[in-house]
Amino acid sequence: MDTQCLNATQIARPLANFQPDIWGDRFVNYTPPDHVTQRRMEKEAKELKDLIQKELLKDIKDTKQRIEYLDAIIRLGVAYHFEKEIEDNFQIFQKNIHKSYEDDLHYVSLHFRLLRQHGFHVSCDVFEKFKDENGKFKDSLANDVIYNLYETSYVRVHGESILDEALVFSTKHLTSIVANSSSHPMVEQIARSLELPLHKRSVRVESRHQITFYEAKSSHDERLLKFAKLDFNMLLALHRMELAQYMRWFKNLDKAIKLPNFMRSRVVECYFWSLGAYHESKYAFARLCISKIIRIISILDDIYDAYATTEELIIITKAIQRWDKSCVKQLPEFMKLFYEAMIDTFEEMEQALAEEGRAYAAHYARQQLIATCEGYFEEAKWRFEKHVPTYENYINNGIFSGGYLLIVAASFVGMGDIANENAFKWLHKDSKAPRASCIIARLFDDIAGHKFEQDREHVVSAVECYMKQFGASEEGGLRRDRTSNR
Repeated sequence: MDTQCLNATQIARPLANFQPDIWGDRFVNYTPPDHVTQRRMEKEAKELKDLIQKELLKDIKDTKQRIEYLDAIIRLGVAYHFEKEIEDNFQIFQKNIHKSYEDDLHYVSLHFRLLRQHGFHVSCDVFEKFKDENGKFKDSLANDVIYNLYETSYVRVHGESILDEALVFSTKHLTSIVANSSSHPMVEQIARSLELPLHKRSVRVESRHQITFYEAKSSHDERLLKFAKLDFNMLLALHRMELAQYMRWFKNLDKAIKLPNFMRSRVVECYFWSLGAYHESKYAFARLCISKIIRIISILDDIYDAYATTEELIIITKAIQRWDKSCVKQLPEFMKLFYEAMIDTFEEMEQALAEEGRAYAAHYARQQLIATCEGYFEEAKWRFEKHVPTYENYINNGIFSGGYLLIVAASFVGMGDIANENAFKWLHKDSKAPRASCIIARLFDDIAGHKFEQDREHVVSAVECYMKQFGASEEGGLRRDRTSNR
C-alpha cells in the first residue's frame, strides 16, 4: 500500500516524548516603548557613549586603570560600540607589559587574557615569575587575585602546560573561597565563573549578570554603568520586537503547512540561538535569517528522527537534494506544504541578499542544509537497520548530522561583507577548525541527549559506538569525555 494513503495512526513511527512549549504567545504581542521614551533613551545613550569614547581616546597614563576599564566595557556587553578604540588600545598594550605591574598577577592575567581573546600573540612565559623554586604556583597567591588567573587559563592553547597548572591551582583556591567565605565580596561572581568561565558564556546573557557585579564594586564608573543599563534595555526592546515578528512568521507557517503534532516546539529557543551569534542592533536581518533556518532544520530533524518511515525518507531526501517544487507531488502528504514553504523562505532570503550582491550566501546555506539532511538520512538508515557503525564512521557522518556547518553558514548569511564568498568556501568538512568544531558539537549533543534518546527507538549515539568498538563502560566513557572537554 502507498505510504501516502496510510493514516498516521496505522504507521509505526519512532515518536519522541518532547516537552510541551512553555512560552505560548507570550512574546507575540509585544508593545515597544513609546516614541518619546525611545528618543529620550537614545539621546541619553549617545551622550554617555561619546563620553566613554573620549575616555578611550585619551593618552594612557595608567595602564592598569585603562585595561581594567576595557575589561569592564567588554564584560558589560557594550564593547561593540567601541571596536576601533579598543583595538587601538590593545595595539599599544601588545608591545609590552608595563614594567610597573609585571609582578602584579591580577594585571598580568587580565592583560594576557584580553589581548589573546582579541587575536594578539602573548607568550605564557609571563606567568613563570609567579612560581616558587619547586616550579609550583606560590601559595601566597591563594586569594581573590587569582580569579583573573582562572579566567585566563581558559584561553590557553595546546601545549601550554603552565596554564594547565594555572587552571588546577586557581580552581582549587577559588573553590575554597566559595565554600568557606560566604561574605567575600566576589563570592557570587567566583561561583558563577567556576560553573562556566567567561570565555564560554554568551555575551548577551552574561552582560546582565556583569552589570550587577560591576554596580556592586565601589570603584565602578557611573557613566559606564548607566550606559550599559541603557544599552541593555534598548537592545532588549529590539530583540523582543524581532522575536514577536519571528513568532508571527512561524505561526503563519505552522497554520499553513499543518504539520502533524510530533515535533519540538522551540520557536523561542531558535531565536535565542541567534543572540549567541550576534546581539548587536545592526544584525537584525542576520538574526531573522539564522532563526528561520534553524527552525526549518529543527523541523526536518524531527521528521527524520521522530516521524517519517524509511520509504518516506527516501522520497523526502531526494526531493531536498533536487530542491524543486515539481517534486511536491511525490512527497508524503504531511511534507508537501512544508517543502514548498521551505523553498519559499530561502527564495525570499536570496532576493533580499541579491540587493547587496550576496545572493550566493543563500545558495551556500541551502547546500549545507541539504548535506545536513543527507547526514540525517544516513542515521535513519542505521536506526531502521539496527546497525551500530564504527565510532569513526559515526563521527564522519556526525559532522553533517550535527548541523553545525549549517548553523555557521546560517550565521554568515546576514553578516554583509564580513562574510564574503571566501568565508563560505572555507566552511568545509575538511577545513580544520570547522571539522573540529563539528566533532565537539556532535559529542556534546550525544552525551547530553544519550539517556533521553535511548528511551525510544533511536539511532545509536557516539556513546554507544565508542562503547561497542573500544569495550568501554558507559559511565567510564562519559566521565573521560567530560574530563577531557574541560
